Amino acid sequence: MIFSGRFEGKALVVTGAAQGLGEAVATRAAREGGAVALVDRSELVYEVSEKLAAEGAQTIGLVSDLERYLGARTAMAAARNHFGRVDILINNVGGAINFKPYVEFTEAEILAEIQRSLMPTMWCCRGVLPFMVEQRRGTIVNVSSAATRGIHRIPYSAAKGGVNALTASLAWEYAEHGIRIVASAPGGIEAPPRKISRGTPAPQSEQQKAWFQAHIDQTLGASLMHRYGTLEEEVAPILFLASDEASYITGTRLPVAGGDLG
Repeated sequence: MIFSGRFEGKALVVTGAAQGLGEAVATRAAREGGAVALVDRSELVYEVSEKLAAEGAQTIGLVSDLERYLGARTAMAAARNHFGRVDILINNVGGAINFKPYVEFTEAEILAEIQRSLMPTMWCCRGVLPFMVEQRRGTIVNVSSAATRGIHRIPYSAAKGGVNALTASLAWEYAEHGIRIVASAPGGIEAPPRKISRGTPAPQSEQQKAWFQAHIDQTLGASLMHRYGTLEEEVAPILFLASDEASYITGTRLPVAGGDLG
């Protein structure tokens, strides 16, 4: 369902917008009247931006490495310079890379999970908050996960737990500046095949396949509905939290996982 004009006059930044959930969020926000900066590490983000522009939306595609502070700061500044302001930031970058028991993770693999699923949100918040403080208004929606409790992705779970803590603490610190910070916590999502891999190695051995299947079984078992959510079911709560309809909500995490509270 499209709410025509809901983001009219708003400038949004959506990260991880080249595919999947980020693309779906950016697309619907643009169709609801928002001016949208789509940020991703892949140049495919230009195609998404151009497609929306062909529909009449105000968009800009930005390629940046959000796992680095300079990349995040540059992207936030580019969006602000293009639109003149940033009203809403939706931090969508993240995703588990490996699926196996914790003791099977190497040091490098643990660091990669934290770098992927915590640091882009940290850096983008740091990059955009000075603009929002200057405006005396703004909203940040961090995409967390219900997998803060789960098996075979412990470093990812820790990273998303960090996103939850960041959300709660920033909300305390910046409420006096008119800024809301909230989080959505999706469960498993039915999405089209990824155009760009997260770098997740395909399970090779029977043991690796069993570890991977165990995390899927746990995800489905934790949902009272025993299914994955659709992209539409995950997009709607994110954009609700981003909108003025949620103007009295801050510092909280909304589980969107079929009853799994995470």
